[in-house]
Amino acid sequence: MVRSDGGKRYDDFREREVAGIGFPEIAAIAKPGVDRKTLLKEFLAARPGVKEQSAIAAVSQVYRFVNEIDTDDLVVTYSPTNRRYLVGRARGAAAYHPEWTGQAMEISRPVEWMPVEVGRDQLSVTTRNTLGSVLTVFKLSGTAGNELLAIASGQPTQLPKIDAASKGVDPLQDIEALAFERIKDQINQLDWEDMQELVAGILRAMGYKTQVSPKGSDLGRDILASPDGFGFEQPRIIVEVKHRKGTMSSQDIRGFLGGRHKDDRGLYVSTGGFTKDARYEADRSSVPLTLWTLEELTKALTDNYERTDSRTKSLIALRTFYFPSDS
Repeated sequence: MVRSDGGKRYDDFREREVAGIGFPEIAAIAKPGVDRKTLLKEFLAARPGVKEQSAIAAVSQVYRFVNEIDTDDLVVTYSPTNRRYLVGRARGAAAYHPEWTGQAMEISRPVEWMPVEVGRDQLSVTTRNTLGSVLTVFKLSGTAGNELLAIASGQPTQLPKIDAASKGVDPLQDIEALAFERIKDQINQLDWEDMQELVAGILRAMGYKTQVSPKGSDLGRDILASPDGFGFEQPRIIVEVKHRKGTMSSQDIRGFLGGRHKDDRGLYVSTGGFTKDARYEADRSSVPLTLWTLEELTKALTDNYERTDSRTKSLIALRTFYFPSDS
């Protein structure tokens, strides 16, 4: 698994037919055959204030990406925004790409990606639960890799068995990332009306009063949020909620922005994500517009959950869990 910049380089990986990682401090020397000691020395020199354990963890990921992935090895990347996986095969060695500096892809290697993406909901629960690590580079279990490859190839799959070698793994490892993905899975199972109510509930928890449009209405909005609940006081937030698998395009964004007043603020929620052109359209809009994918929606819920009302909590039931911190 290679997830540079938290999975934000998913589209770049596919378009450029590569998989890459950043680590600009040591990217220039991270060539095949480089040893861990050399990488660690350079990393610590570039970042003298970093904890040694953190430096070792960073260097280990670079070392693995450069030296432990062989040609024809299975490579997977994930988009937390769109909840999709790309599956491919490594087709060459890692190399330094200074032209991609600042894009978290300075160290990249060619990958032949398969044309079919794998949706997270297509995977078995067992496999989903093994894919929650926040590391930039980590090794998948054989069963998870086989299931991803089978689905991407259009082949029938069998439910994976729990790998006996994983029984000794710390059960709290990556618990935060795993829990976050599980919450996203639960939110994604809501129907459209409940999704609309969830978004409204989050906005109420953030201090706004909301008007939720009835199903089938043609008001040009799904939710109106404002301090007074009527839209008289600013900010007046117009909310659109799209709960579907497909990504929203620039045309969808233009359609939403049409007819907006200059003092309006927009919030467009799409659980299927947005295209690059859609994001560009939102950025250049004269009406301030925020885009929420399932990722941002889930973060907004967890950040404000304690302040949500009983109706919202009934849609997604969560509880607080304490565990030891490594820091």
